[in-house]
Amino acid sequence: MSTLEEKLFNEHVMTLDTYIMFKIKEKQTKLTPELTAKNRAPISLSMGAPTAAPPKFVTDKLREVLSEDGIHTYSIPKGEQYFRDAIAQRMKTRFGVTLDASTEICTLIGSKEGLANTMRALINPKHDKKDQDIIMVPDPGYASYSQFIQASGGHAYPIPLLKENNYMPDMDKVMNQLKAEGFDANKVKALVVNYPNNPLGISATREYLQSVVDFCKKHEILLMSDAAYCDLYFSEDEKPFSILELDGAKDIAIEFFSLSKPYALTGWRLGWVCGNASIVQRIAKVKSTIDNGPFKAMQKACAAVMNSNEGDEYIERMNLGFQKKQEIMLKGLKELGWDIDEDKVPHTTFYLWLPIPARFSNAFEFCEALLEKSGIVVVPGNAFGKYGEGYFRISYVCSDDKLQEVIDRMKADGFRFN
Repeated sequence: MSTLEEKLFNEHVMTLDTYIMFKIKEKQTKLTPELTAKNRAPISLSMGAPTAAPPKFVTDKLREVLSEDGIHTYSIPKGEQYFRDAIAQRMKTRFGVTLDASTEICTLIGSKEGLANTMRALINPKHDKKDQDIIMVPDPGYASYSQFIQASGGHAYPIPLLKENNYMPDMDKVMNQLKAEGFDANKVKALVVNYPNNPLGISATREYLQSVVDFCKKHEILLMSDAAYCDLYFSEDEKPFSILELDGAKDIAIEFFSLSKPYALTGWRLGWVCGNASIVQRIAKVKSTIDNGPFKAMQKACAAVMNSNEGDEYIERMNLGFQKKQEIMLKGLKELGWDIDEDKVPHTTFYLWLPIPARFSNAFEFCEALLEKSGIVVVPGNAFGKYGEGYFRISYVCSDDKLQEVIDRMKADGFRFN
């Protein structure tokens, strides 16, 4: 007999599970009293979110504008003109990309919302897997991509990011594999790229992404670039770029940005999508039926910080801090037996992607043991896709002292690689 829930919700939503980070948080909370009692209070290296305070400049600006006339009224769904103008200026200064603030930019309630609503708008929901619209997503990749697509009645087809293909797979080979598995290439609606990548931390070359742009134009597939980590880098040699810098990208591509990572504004939920004007305007129309845009005071404060010296200095300071944190973790993990070639470690994001020790049968088993014995919270690699099995992700966003304590606990509790 069906439950009320099963009668009410569509079949695609009923297949969803709680997002992996919140499942991990639930278990961490449950074990906290026991772990604290044995001097192993949890240290979280799971959530990919800065823990530092945001720039004082932006919070001061928020307080300043709160008393302005009309600031507490509805915002328009695509965002206030002053915020979109600021985005256009930032894109020009940071990437050399020229955008029309009226037609090529739409404000988002965080990039996650924008990705979800765009995918939902692209997919015509179907029951049969082989008849579903397809969005190609990186694997390993941000877990929510597949969930967005699944909940919309589409199929998330994995693009394997592997050491063997230098994390830049040949898209013609991926398309041929898709067809060999019995899927219809004409059902492919979009392709998602995420460089710098969550969970791998790796980036891609301009030459490779130009080939992806060309591939999408050839097949008339929407290219969706998730650029949430574009401002997290430690070396000018690895400074991320916008996909919109590439030849012909505006013909086929849109790019999603977030203020969460560079300015530690995760709770503000503010971002934007930009690129192909007709696609961006269609997204704005979809959003006009769903929301009324972010709080105008936040838009005004963030418009100011994005093009300020204070904002740029904050990003530079935070990146230096993340670089030091990475160094602490790399030194400690090498002492614990992980074979790490530091010349090949990405100098972007705040993630490390590492193999599990061979004595553990799978990533979940290793991560569970690390939590239950040492109170160290990391994420099993298969939470990011089938190609993530055998790996785990570390998010080094907590204090330097806590990171060193992680290494000390692993040494004391026998968590070595070999």
